[in-house]
Amino acid sequence: MALIAYDEADAAAFQATRHLGDGALGAWREAITRYLDPQPGMRLLDLGCGTGSWSQAFQTWWPATDVLAVEPSPAMRDRAVVAPVLAGDAADIPAGDASIDAVWLSTVVHHIPDLPAAAREIRRVAKPGAPVFIRSAFPGRHEGINLCRFWPETITVLNDSYPSVATIEAAFATSGFTTAGLEPVAQVSAPSLPEAATGLRREAHTLLQLISDDAYAKGLERLHAAARTATRPLIDVLDLLVLR
Repeated sequence: MALIAYDEADAAAFQATRHLGDGALGAWREAITRYLDPQPGMRLLDLGCGTGSWSQAFQTWWPATDVLAVEPSPAMRDRAVVAPVLAGDAADIPAGDASIDAVWLSTVVHHIPDLPAAAREIRRVAKPGAPVFIRSAFPGRHEGINLCRFWPETITVLNDSYPSVATIEAAFATSGFTTAGLEPVAQVSAPSLPEAATGLRREAHTLLQLISDDAYAKGLERLHAAARTATRPLIDVLDLLVLR
């Protein structure tokens, strides 16, 4: 079961605030293509695609790519910006054996309850040597995440509820995966801190939903206080873990 419900309110907030702009997407495209040489006819699985922003980006970057978007939440599927989005999850992927050239999981690995089972299913659908890209926040690697800056309580949630790099590596090793790379990627999450503060939706962020209402309110005060004097783009750093 996912850490949060991903109901209609969550899906609406996610669609409204979590789709990255071109400046952020470019950094991720550069990181991905260090491990992947996109070819016409390549089939890319966007697993846990949410409202489809990454599937949309892949289709824009590589028009000759077949993007398979899979999402377990009906509310997310209903709000997706691409079509079709198939029902499924990491334990039940609607794809044939050895049919996938690359797998993408963005801010979703912490919602997977059984990582070894997910690894087995991904191994089933992935072609030999296909990269598995896991974009996430990881315990112990939160220094560049602004949510943790304004809401320090989220660090405890991250450490207690999210799988570490080592945990993921061990789970996927049971299905023969090895680590091909781990690198931090800096993205422009918002044009400025004031714009980020104005557009923030708690429902769009798992870490914010899992702290207390009091902690959230105090962090929101810190955010708006900082936004009064900040003008630079808001930069966040997440990690890209690559397995093969």
